[in-house]
Amino acid sequence: MPKILIVDDETGIRESLQGVLTDEGYETASVESGEECLKLLLRRTRSFEVVMLDIWLPGIDGLETLQRIRDLEIRPK
Repeated sequence: MPKILIVDDETGIRESLQGVLTDEGYETASVESGEECLKLLLRRTRSFEVVMLDIWLPGIDGLETLQRIRDLEIRPK
């Protein structure tokens, strides 16, 4: 099963998505900002096949986060 990273600033949404996905057998992690997402991916202590990314985030928004992921060529291991 793919490992999924959930990026959303709303706790309820993160918890709901994690609950549903975990019940379906997926391994999940979540963060509340684009900056946290990038830090987690750059550390490479965990790999993810899917990133569920909110568009409207505080700080750098979801589109900027996505562009930075692409620019840094952060890819799953």
